[in-house]
Amino acid sequence: MSDLLPGPIVVATVAALGLAVGSFLNVVVHRVPAGLSVVRPGSACPVCAHPVRERDNIPVVSWLVLRGRCRDCAAPISARYPAVEAGTALLFALIALRLPLTPTLAACLAMAGAGVALALIDLAHQRLPFAVTGVAAVLAATALGAYWVWLGLAAEGSALGAAWAAAWPALAGAAGWLAVYAGIWLLTSGRGMGLGDVALAPVLGLVLGAVGLDASAVGLAAGFALGALTGVVLLATGRAGRRTAIPFGPFMLVGAAVGLFAGAPLAAGYLGLVGLG
Repeated sequence: MSDLLPGPIVVATVAALGLAVGSFLNVVVHRVPAGLSVVRPGSACPVCAHPVRERDNIPVVSWLVLRGRCRDCAAPISARYPAVEAGTALLFALIALRLPLTPTLAACLAMAGAGVALALIDLAHQRLPFAVTGVAAVLAATALGAYWVWLGLAAEGSALGAAWAAAWPALAGAAGWLAVYAGIWLLTSGRGMGLGDVALAPVLGLVLGAVGLDASAVGLAAGFALGALTGVVLLATGRAGRRTAIPFGPFMLVGAAVGLFAGAPLAAGYLGLVGLG
C-alpha cells in the first residue's frame, strides 16, 4: 500500500467524515452513560421533545443557522455540540496530515473518534464505558489485522516475516501499555487505576505501536506526566485534595495524542539527552 501522505482532497474528505462522526459522538456522550440506545429514538429537543428535522441535523452549519436555538421552542442548544463536531473534524484532518494513507490511518481515526467520546464521558461521569472502548478496539484491530494479512499475502519472500515486521511493534505497544496499567491496578487493589483505564490502555498501545514504538513509549509516558502535573497544580491551588478522584482517561488520551504527533522528535531528543541517540 502507498506510504504517501494524503493529498488535500483526502484530508478534506477525512475532515468531513470527522464532522459526521462528531455529530454521532454527541449522541454517544449523552446516551451511553445513561444506558440508552444510540440508534433509537432519533434526536429530539430535550425541552419540547420535537424530533430534530434532517435539515437541522447538519454538523455545525445547522447550529449556526438556528443561532444556537431549537427551531420549535427556541430553547438554547449548547455550544458543546458544534464544538465537538468541529473539534473532531480538526482532529481527523490533523491525523490525516500526520500519517500515510494506510490502514494504520483508519485505526488511528477510529481510536480518535472513540477517544473524544471517552474523554468527555470520563470528565462528566468519571467512567470509561467498555462499550465505547470495545468498539474502538474492534475497529482498530480489524483494520490493522487486515493490513498485516495483506502484507503477508503480498510478500514475495517470507510472508510470515513481512506480516510480523509490521505487527510486532503494535503488539508490543499493546502489551507494554497493558502491563503498566494492569500492574498499577493490581498493586493498588484498584484504587490507583480503574478497570476502564486498564481496558483502554492496550487499545491505545496497539494503535500507537502501529505508528511506531517511539509514539507508543512517548504516549505512555506523556499521559502519566500530564496527570502528575495536573494533580500537583490542583493540590497547590486547593482545587483538589489528596483523596479527590480525578478521571485519568483524558490524560491517557491527550498523552496518546502527544505520542502520535510528537513521539519521534521527543524520543530522539530524550535519547540524545541521555547519550543514547
